[in-house]
This record gives sequence, C-alpha cells and structure tokens, in this order.
Amino acid sequence: MSAIDSYADLTRKVSKNLIPLRENNADVMEGFGALSRAALAAGALDGKTKELIAMAIGVASRCDACLGFHARALVRLGATPEEFREMLAVAVYMGGGPSLMYAANALAAFEEFSGGRDDSGTP
Repeated sequence: MSAIDSYADLTRKVSKNLIPLRENNADVMEGFGALSRAALAAGALDGKTKELIAMAIGVASRCDACLGFHARALVRLGATPEEFREMLAVAVYMGGGPSLMYAANALAAFEEFSGGRDDSGTP
C-alpha cells in the first residue's frame, strides 16, 4: 500500500474538510462544481475517457485526493484494469519518475475501490 492507508478514508476526510468552503465560499464552490460537471459531461469524449485524463493529471500533479476521487469515479464508470494501467503508462511518460511513483499509488486507489488488491508490488 502507498503512504495513504485508505483512499476511501481520504476522500471522506477531504469531502468533510470541504464543508466550510462550501458554507463560506459558496459562489466559488458552486462555480467549481459547475466547471467540473461541464468538463466531465459526455461529448466528443465519453465520461470514462475524461476521468482517465483527470486521473493521469492527478498522477502527474501528485494529488493524493485526486487519486481517490478519480479512482472511485473510474470504477463507477466501468474502467477496466487494462484501461487504467494504459492510462498510468501515459501519465508516467508525461511526468517521468515522480509520476511513476504516483502511478503505483493511483493503482492502489483503483484496486481499493474495485474491492481487490494486488500486493505484488507490480503497478
């Protein structure tokens, strides 16, 4: 497992930590929500493809919470382990060594939300 004990716990904690921002910065948070819905809406690219892109950027940006939220969305959208690993290969290519280390964490998040773990150490 990565430095994160549970991506499910992390996403719950981040969601809870966002509550004060929703209450005190409602316009900003509503705007961000609208941006998210518009960016991820199916169009020329389907929602799963857009979530794969978002996860790749999360890996390259080394955003722990992004890994959890996008892994959960990708499982919900039916991403296969093969699709997920191919996306990780592109993220590593674009982000180099630091992205390789985060790709391992992203795979742990995807496997956690999929209900299965591969503790072999192989991304």
